[in-house]
Formats: sequence, C-alpha cells, structure tokens
Amino acid sequence: MPNPRLAHRYAKSLIDLAVEKGQLEAIYADMKFLQLVCKSSKEFVMLLQSPIVTADKKNGIIEAITADKVSEITASFNKLLVKKGREFELPEIVNAVIEQYNTIKGIHKVKLTTAVELSDELKKSISEKAAKEGGLGNVELETKVDESLIGGFVLEFNNNLVDASIARDLRDIKKQFAKNVYVPAMR
Repeated sequence: MPNPRLAHRYAKSLIDLAVEKGQLEAIYADMKFLQLVCKSSKEFVMLLQSPIVTADKKNGIIEAITADKVSEITASFNKLLVKKGREFELPEIVNAVIEQYNTIKGIHKVKLTTAVELSDELKKSISEKAAKEGGLGNVELETKVDESLIGGFVLEFNNNLVDASIARDLRDIKKQFAKNVYVPAMR
C-alpha cells in the first residue's frame, strides 16, 4: 500500500545527506537509474513487495542490479531500506527524491500526450514555449503517444490540464446532442 508521507520523509533524508556530502547530482542520477529499473521490470517491483523472499535475498538482488551503477550513498540507503523492512517502498521513494530534486533545481515537469509521435524539433519548441508562456523556468518534457486522442494534444503541468484533443471535442459534441439543445433553437 503506497505511503506518500513515508516516501517523502525517506526522500528528504536522502536529499539532505546528498546536499551535505555534495553529491546531489550523483544521487539524482542514481534515482533516475532506479526509476528506470522499476518502470522496466515489474518482476523487480514484485520481488520488493514479496513477503516470501527473505531480506538477505532482496538485498543481494538489489546489490547485483545496482553494482557499479549507483553511488555508495545510494547503495547504503538501499541496504537501510531492506534492513528496516521498507524495500517495498523503493519505487515511491525514488519518485519522491526526483520530485524534491526538481523542486530544489526549479525544474517543472510537463507531460504532453499526443496521438502521433512528435519530432525532436517540435518537442524542443513546445518545451521552450511552455517555459516562456507558463513562466515555468526549467522544463522537463515527458511525452506519451495515445492514439485514442485521434488528434490534438493533452498538456499537464503544475496540476493544470489543457485538453485540446479531438476525442474531447467529439465527447463534448456527443453531450450536446444527448441534451438535444439544437431542436428547440430551430423552432
């Protein structure tokens, strides 16, 4: 069961230690690596959540996956999570660390969903426009393709949603026809 408060506390502790040791960038790179591992391997996440697998085996597997790929601080942090029985929270803690890093660095995450894949040039243009128009400063653009949008885009940033998709327009038209607002206007 996700526990955002716990993840936030562990993340804050790791960030504070990284700042104190002057290794914030290294910890951020480690967290991006761990986030990639968690997203690409559901088996790894399931292993972390398994009550059957012993802590020693989990620790060994985590060490095998992260050997020579993460800093000493991250390796020690992972061992601490296993020792405290909190390894199942690792994916959430990793996301919380990345969020806190983005806050410290003033990086705003913008999620763009389109019906077709965008060119790198267009992505760069959208990123620059979002930074300029939205007053966001540094922008990290995350793109996703969803063919059900038919066309247009959906833009998410700072808890705002801009839905300029054809699928949304069609849903709106369908609602208008369901209400039958056009029949009385014709008489």
